[in-house]
Amino acid sequence: QKDAQIVYLGRTPILVLVLFYFIFSADSIFFFDFLPPVCNPCVFGCKKPGFLFNKFAKAVKIFSLNNSSYQPNMAEFQSAVSQDGLTHVAQLELGSNPNELALRRPFDPVVHDLDATFRLTRFADLKGRGCKVPQEVLAKLLECLQQDESSQDHEHAHFMHMAIPRIGIGMDSSVIPLRHGGLSLVQTTDFFYPLVDDPYMMGKIACSNVLSDLYAMGVTECDNLLMLVAVSTKMTEKERDVVIPLMLRGFKDSALEAGTAVTGGQTVVNPWCTIGGVATTVCQPNEYIVPDNAVVGDVLVLTKPLGTQVAVNAHQWLDQPERWNRIKLIVSEDDVRKAYQRAMDSMARLNRIAARLMHKYNAHGATDVTGFGLLGHAQTLAKHQKNEVSFVIHNLPVIAKMAAVAKACGNMFQLLQGHSAETSGGLLICLPREQAAAYCKDIEKQEGYQAWIIGIVEKGNRTARIIDKPRVIEVPAKEKDGELW
Repeated sequence: QKDAQIVYLGRTPILVLVLFYFIFSADSIFFFDFLPPVCNPCVFGCKKPGFLFNKFAKAVKIFSLNNSSYQPNMAEFQSAVSQDGLTHVAQLELGSNPNELALRRPFDPVVHDLDATFRLTRFADLKGRGCKVPQEVLAKLLECLQQDESSQDHEHAHFMHMAIPRIGIGMDSSVIPLRHGGLSLVQTTDFFYPLVDDPYMMGKIACSNVLSDLYAMGVTECDNLLMLVAVSTKMTEKERDVVIPLMLRGFKDSALEAGTAVTGGQTVVNPWCTIGGVATTVCQPNEYIVPDNAVVGDVLVLTKPLGTQVAVNAHQWLDQPERWNRIKLIVSEDDVRKAYQRAMDSMARLNRIAARLMHKYNAHGATDVTGFGLLGHAQTLAKHQKNEVSFVIHNLPVIAKMAAVAKACGNMFQLLQGHSAETSGGLLICLPREQAAAYCKDIEKQEGYQAWIIGIVEKGNRTARIIDKPRVIEVPAKEKDGELW
């Protein structure tokens, strides 16, 4: 054929897709959609980027590509058909534009020859960042390391003439001056247990969460990424062989999106399934932002909504009548499912652009909001400030309907008190007041996601608090047909 064809098929069974492949010439590549037209399609058999097509096509569309500009690798495609078919059926990538509906087809264990009752979240008794040791307990446990760090500072006094900051225990990443040419090693590690039942998305979320600690320092490039995985001893061989590769692929894909790659790690067996990693980069001083320069008059900006813990728990309660009965008068099943999709979309999103814009708009410091909740991380950031300042939070952007669910559950989450754990949450950034609005506008322009001014920096004693009756901002403020946010 003169032109290679790309054929978009609507809701066509996979067997028909494979049949078409053998019927048509080897120059035909097929795109396959398993959801209604308002949802994102799955790109089947396309192993490399470069194919762009209308995500909301409602009928068969044929696009032509000139062979001189692209020769499809049909051996690679045929391998994808035979080896990755079931995986692609179950996976729909998150939409690149959040203003389009980024709903994913729910992970279906049956498609992967697993029992219909399989749930990844059942392979750990705690979920996500809920595995964190309480903040006040952790502070006591780390006292011995703080003392060791002081002795290390004495031993490495020859670094002091470099005037390069050294950041150790207590912040998102360690920043250690190297012996070579004014460079610093920036490094972080993180891992947790499954909090969503889609293994692929769990991998993406885990990677985004690891990298987020670098982004909180204003670092936008990761030089090396290691992966830490624990396979649950409670998994059958079949469950292991299906679930773990999907988790690893999700982690890898998120790493590629971040411009880095997984180069190694450690895989063990453990009663609870675990996934995480170690992120490392080598920087010059102008490539990271020391998080200690907040001044009176700054404002606090948050780049992702709160409520991920509430959303994932509410979604699991759909299968638990005794718990669902507590909230079913507050939210519908559709509300919960959409909140769950929003939580996954938010947790899987990298904070990389938010970190890059911190440099452009002269941020004075930041942290990422994860296991200790908004208030816990705000308090840690305030504690490390050079100036005598305090943070006061007035606004709480929350995934729609989740504030109501949290209230209905009493003290279980303490979302509005700032104690609800988040996973792969947004950056909490101290910005000059005159720059904050432009920052929020710029991040929405580049990513399509909102950021919010949620508080102020005032004169104080390095503490943080949420006012008694904070304003809850529902995210999104209004439901729109065909849109996730």
